[in-house]
Amino acid sequence: MTLRSMLVIGALLTGLFFAADTWRARTAPQRIGSGLALAQQSFAAEPVQEPTSARPFPLGAYQVHPVAEFAVRARILGREDYRLGREAELSPMDLALGWKRMTEPAVYQALHITQGGRWYRYSWPDRPPIPPDEIIATSSNMHMIPANPAVRQALEQARAGRYIRLQGKLVNITHPSGWRWNSSLSRTDSGAGACELVYVEAAWVE
Repeated sequence: MTLRSMLVIGALLTGLFFAADTWRARTAPQRIGSGLALAQQSFAAEPVQEPTSARPFPLGAYQVHPVAEFAVRARILGREDYRLGREAELSPMDLALGWKRMTEPAVYQALHITQGGRWYRYSWPDRPPIPPDEIIATSSNMHMIPANPAVRQALEQARAGRYIRLQGKLVNITHPSGWRWNSSLSRTDSGAGACELVYVEAAWVE
């Protein structure tokens, strides 16, 4: 092999190395399900919900219909795991989350918070620490659908009192039998149907 050939091959290999390194740098945030990339992102003081053009996709025997892009940084007010029922096949965990004044210990610790049956309930002994309408607007029970094992592992770290960052999509779920499960698209509703159904694509527990 001549010296010129060796120089040409060396130049090509160097170019390929830098091209691959640039590609890794540009795609890293998309490839990381949870971790430093998500931890460094800034989040609004309340959930961010935007229109989505994402198409429906299958999830086992179910069809997932994205209805909004969704991101939130919130205080974990409670966690409830589920193992039985059709819903548990999709969402093994509910997180009760709070933002704005519902992140303050003086506020949420003054409430008696419970979860069960896919509901989030709260009460107070004398009077509420903040107006009930504000509690409704700044907290919610959210059904977590992990997009992959790495996200599920991150969600397993969720504990009451810690902060969590989530990115993903609000979704509706359908089944050929006619069964369906819809997400709320409002932060001010309450009662049946008021929970967000979140297909979690990235998660980080602080």
